[in-house]
Amino acid sequence: MNPNTDSIISKVWGFCTTLRDDGVGYGDYLEQLTYLIFLKMADEYSRPPHNRKIGVPAEYSWPTIKKLKGAELEVHYVTVLRELANRPNILGQIFTKSQNKIQDPAKLARVVEMVDQTEWVTMGADVKGDIYEGLLEKNAEDTKSGAGQYFTPRALIQVMVECLRPLPEKTIADPACGTGGFFLAAYDYLTKNPTLNKAQKTFLKKETFYGHEIVANTRRLCLMNLLLHNIGEIDGESCVSSTDALIADNGKRYDYVLANPPFGKKSSMTFTNDEGEEEKDDLVYNRQDFWATSSNKQLNFLQHIRTMLKTTGQAAVVLPDNVLFEGGVGETVRKKLLENTDLHTILRLPTGIFYANGVKANVLFFDNKPAAKTAWTKEVWYYDYRTNIHHTLKRKPMCAEDLADFVTCYHPADRHKRKETWHPEKNPEGRWRKFTHAEILARDKTSLDTFWLKDQSLADLDNLPDPKDLGEEIVENIEAGLNNFRAVLAALGA
Repeated sequence: MNPNTDSIISKVWGFCTTLRDDGVGYGDYLEQLTYLIFLKMADEYSRPPHNRKIGVPAEYSWPTIKKLKGAELEVHYVTVLRELANRPNILGQIFTKSQNKIQDPAKLARVVEMVDQTEWVTMGADVKGDIYEGLLEKNAEDTKSGAGQYFTPRALIQVMVECLRPLPEKTIADPACGTGGFFLAAYDYLTKNPTLNKAQKTFLKKETFYGHEIVANTRRLCLMNLLLHNIGEIDGESCVSSTDALIADNGKRYDYVLANPPFGKKSSMTFTNDEGEEEKDDLVYNRQDFWATSSNKQLNFLQHIRTMLKTTGQAAVVLPDNVLFEGGVGETVRKKLLENTDLHTILRLPTGIFYANGVKANVLFFDNKPAAKTAWTKEVWYYDYRTNIHHTLKRKPMCAEDLADFVTCYHPADRHKRKETWHPEKNPEGRWRKFTHAEILARDKTSLDTFWLKDQSLADLDNLPDPKDLGEEIVENIEAGLNNFRAVLAALGA
């Protein structure tokens, strides 16, 4: 990076630290930066050589903000946020439910000054993106904010995209897109193709990505993240919908779906009872295109993602363990998935890689198929990257290199050339193994929850993991158990 870039990053991060001392967290700081950078970029685009009309009324434009100080600035800033929330397209989505979280007018003025000193439109997308992504990750690390549930480890996203290998002029969707991590990874992958022509580059920027995000703050962060990475137009329509993706099938079909639906087993809605108190009720989606009706959020997302795909569509989806073994509706959904798609790969993930504690998850890779008399899934290939694997977010985070062997085994160039690394005699510790459709159907409840490796920490006391790793794993398992007990209590109406 050049010295000017380093200076900008230092300012952004340095001021974040100053505001934290005043009780303004990463999330609140990120929100205010989003509003202010958007307005500064809109002002830059309104001037030569761009001369674009972004839709920001003159009385609420950037020049009206930067000339004020003190109480006048605070009052005007609050007015700007309120008024722009009513505008159409991306502008309105960025400012939906916006609030000023920097109560000290002097510090607000300093943030305005910092944003004003930078030419954001001409700055490289990689620099802008690095600044914003860094803040998003810091926000996710703040467990109190709850933002971690919207942040998928970037190493995992990169590997999922690398396996799917999206092609130019194809559509990519995410029904719960959070801050847009999957879109950015796919965009980076596609832009590395040196043969992209002008039409393909335009399609990539304006027509490739489609998402849903119902949380207003997360949606605004996603839109800003995309804009700073040069995806979409500042004065265009939003590629991220505010509607609940599960409510109905909107009829649109996509070439690829990359997703990590929100953690939490139950779909629910909040309502006010007769006493004026807020209560939650299980939310069941009655959709004719679903194989089974359930209040299980994960099973609903899995069914919805299959609906979203074109007949030739491909998906890579992060889902928790319960989707692999849960009975009743879960068994029905698994059987239908095996029949109607080619569920060719399952990557079993270790604990300690997500910001939400105690999460045991997997990546399901499947290709959609047209109706047929026989099941499309002939065999499911498993890569066990969980047994005897220990990661922690701070001391030993998972990197893309950790999954390099999985990518090699996956064989993205031609899945039909795969070879097992597991062998009952020659290599019983091999992590790459296939099971036939018949073998899976023979399992209780058509369970996809399959293990074959020995847990060395149980088999050999001399090979126990680091005590800190072991302690963190115990905490995660206890928290995962508590979450399951809470779900049971909620179901009982406790």
